[in-house]
Amino acid sequence: MSLQREDFPLPDTSWEPTREYWQAASQQELRIPRCANCEQWIWYPKPTCPRCEQSQHTWTRLSGRARLFSHVVVRHPFLPEYRDLTPFVPALVVPEEAPQVRLATRIVEIPPEEIKIDMPLQVVFAPLHFAGVEASVVAPLFRPVG
Repeated sequence: MSLQREDFPLPDTSWEPTREYWQAASQQELRIPRCANCEQWIWYPKPTCPRCEQSQHTWTRLSGRARLFSHVVVRHPFLPEYRDLTPFVPALVVPEEAPQVRLATRIVEIPPEEIKIDMPLQVVFAPLHFAGVEASVVAPLFRPVG
C-alpha cells in the first residue's frame, strides 16, 4: 500500500492545521492565524500561541504585500511531476503585517536572474498544476510589485 496521495505533490488542503489557509486561497485571500489574546501571528499553525500559550486564534486576512526573504532557482526537476515547471523559484516571503512570519511560496512573473533579496512583492493566486496530476489547487504565489 502506497502512502502517497493520488494528487501528490499538491498540498493536502484538508489537513486541519492549514485547511483554512487553502480555503482562503481558493477565495483569493491570504489568511494566517493570529492569537486572539496577544495578537501574535502563529505561523506555521500550532494549537497554542508560542508567546502566551493561549489556544484561541483567528484566521486574519493579510494585504498580500511582502518582501523576499530567501529563494533558490530550481533548474533540475527533483520529481517527475516538476518537469514542466523548471526553472522555478521557491521562496520564503515576509508579509508586511507580520515581520516575524516566513511564508513558503513560489516567485512568478519575473526572470530568475532579476530576483533580489528584500524586493517588494504582491500575492497573486494561481492554480498549482503538476505533470501527470489531474487535480489542481489555488495557491498564493508572489510576483514583483509594479
